[in-house]
Amino acid sequence: MDNQQPQDQQTIRIVLDEKVAQGEYVNFANIIHSSSEFVIDFGRVVPGRSDVKIYSRVILTPLHARQFLEALGRNIALFEGKYGEIHGDAAIEFSNNEPSN
Repeated sequence: MDNQQPQDQQTIRIVLDEKVAQGEYVNFANIIHSSSEFVIDFGRVVPGRSDVKIYSRVILTPLHARQFLEALGRNIALFEGKYGEIHGDAAIEFSNNEPSN
C-alpha cells in the first residue's frame, strides 16, 4: 500500500476590480501568433462603421492558448447541453488562410 500523503490542492482566489467586473460587450476577435505567443484582440463592430474599436488585448503562451481552447470547448458543450445547440450565421464564412476573424 502506498503511504504517500495526498498533495495539498492549492486554492486560487480570483480578484476582480469593479471596472473589470462590469465587463465589455465584444463581437469581434482577431488572433495573431508568433512561435512564442498568441495575441487576441477583442473589440466591437458597430453597424454602419468600417472601424473596429479594440477593448482588450490578451497575450497567451501556446500552452495557455491550448488550455483556453479546451476550456472554452468544455464550456460550450455544457452550454449546449443545457440550452441547445448554438447556431451560427451561415452567410458568414471565414477563410482558412486567415489567422482569425
